[in-house]
Amino acid sequence: MAAICSLVQNVLEHTFFLFFFTVIFIFSACVCLAFVYCISMGDLSVQYMCMPESLSSQVQHCLSDGQSQEDVELVLQLVQKTDFQKAFNIHNAVAQHMNRPSPPFPHTDRAQGLAHEVSSDLDQHTEGLELNTLLSSPHVQAVLLAHDCVAEQEMQLEPLTPDPCEALTQWGGETVKIVRMEKARDIPLGATVRNDMDSVVISRIVKGGAAERSGLLHEGDEVLEINGVEIRGKDVNEVFDILAEMHGTLTFILIPSSQNKPPPIKETVVHVKAHFDYDPSDDPYVPCRELGLCFQKGDILHIISQDDPNWWQAYRDGDEDNQPLAGLVPGKSFQQQREAMKQTIEEDKEPEKSGKLWCAKKNKKKRKKLLYNIKQNDDNDSEEILTYEEMALYHQPANRKRPIALIGPPNCGQNDLRQRLLSSQPDRFGGAVPHTTRNRRDVEVSGRDYHFVSRQAFDMDATAGKFIESGEFEKNLYGTSTDSVRQLINMGKICLLCLHTQSLKTLRSSDLKPYIIFIAPPSQERLRALLTKESKNPKPEELRDIIEKAREMEQNFGHLFDAAIVNTDQDKAYQELLRLINKLDTEPQWVPSSWLR
Repeated sequence: MAAICSLVQNVLEHTFFLFFFTVIFIFSACVCLAFVYCISMGDLSVQYMCMPESLSSQVQHCLSDGQSQEDVELVLQLVQKTDFQKAFNIHNAVAQHMNRPSPPFPHTDRAQGLAHEVSSDLDQHTEGLELNTLLSSPHVQAVLLAHDCVAEQEMQLEPLTPDPCEALTQWGGETVKIVRMEKARDIPLGATVRNDMDSVVISRIVKGGAAERSGLLHEGDEVLEINGVEIRGKDVNEVFDILAEMHGTLTFILIPSSQNKPPPIKETVVHVKAHFDYDPSDDPYVPCRELGLCFQKGDILHIISQDDPNWWQAYRDGDEDNQPLAGLVPGKSFQQQREAMKQTIEEDKEPEKSGKLWCAKKNKKKRKKLLYNIKQNDDNDSEEILTYEEMALYHQPANRKRPIALIGPPNCGQNDLRQRLLSSQPDRFGGAVPHTTRNRRDVEVSGRDYHFVSRQAFDMDATAGKFIESGEFEKNLYGTSTDSVRQLINMGKICLLCLHTQSLKTLRSSDLKPYIIFIAPPSQERLRALLTKESKNPKPEELRDIIEKAREMEQNFGHLFDAAIVNTDQDKAYQELLRLINKLDTEPQWVPSSWLR
């Protein structure tokens, strides 16, 4: 009897949901039609959909002409009907319970047949007769039929899968482990293998895969058979091809690893920014190309396992929901070693290829002669090969805004964008007061227009590394110091800078936490049109130089950029620049973790 009650409860629950949501769908359609009609007659607030008694006063305030009043009266008559009020109560009840779990998974798709069997076995006592009458009534039979129709479809779409299991037994004189687990079609199992003489040994368990979730496969286990197919003696590529064709329940016969590994330690996730592009389809060394993770320079990677120093396991930021299986990326030391080898044998002269999606994100004037600290330049040139930079999330405080550095080749509009921001919102944006060795003019105020200093003082500050950028113009020195930027930040303003790329490392090594935006040129024809609009008539070679300079800047310094804007239109570029700056107030950003220590 308990089994019958459980079946009936499941049938009623499942069928109730089907009937209930059908009614709600019809009702919602009616409400939407009425609501759209009201909206077409005036500004009716959505909040009154849950309070029909308030419709009258609200609509009367919105509409005044006679024809509209007559139309509204029809709607109000509908709203005031008892049936309509009851329908609203149903609507509100559904709205409060929409977050409840989905209907229970059906136990069977033959509820009608079971009900018939139960009826035929009932005795003729009072309770038995009543239950027989209930089960054989047309309404209950219709409910059972509806249940079976829905259950049949759901059980085909979501078959119940057996739990993974394992057992030890003897096989060919050896103690072996028999493991059963489920593998979806066209989805990697989440393990890599290697050849050890004739043996095929599990070398890696990938996070997020079926192998890792089951906990039944371990590194060092030797694979003897998979679904009756002998594996010993086969090449790893043959094993991959065999597994690729298999799905559903897989039965492994394994020789357990003889190594007694300590229980796994929960690893801390390390967040890094990639400073190079990587495409596993072009990498002959990746252990499994299908598990390789494509990424581009600037992508944030979440490193979840560094057990193998050569091949880390990672997720790309933002792809966690679409990437259930961790991907393999080159470890830092391994990547540095092979890049150093490439440079040594001069095989890496071609520009790096752009990364791909994951496999199975002015008029000519006298130029300033820029001055840089020679020691700093030497340090930059001798810096280790770029691989990864550890990052952390940072939300800028309301009273300490990050300076915005605009970077780009000449004639790409970064100076115009900066000036437009300064002019449009002077209370929010400001420019750092520069230092200079030239004499003060009568209309100038020291500390407002420039910090006027002697050449000796300027040289001392430059040697001490106090200038983000400095240069010489008409025999006078000019420079932007970190102190002048910090002074503006302390005033609660956003400091806007237009800098040369060589100044970025100095800026990033300070405590200013800059946000660096690359202003890139559009296509050559579009660039010509934009410059022509500014009464400039660039030659074709000048346009090519601008685009080539932008490519070089992105190639050499792109890993330092936080965002990029292609300046195809000045107004659109301005709006995009504002959007990026505003986002700093509302969303945390990835910054080097060294900034937060």
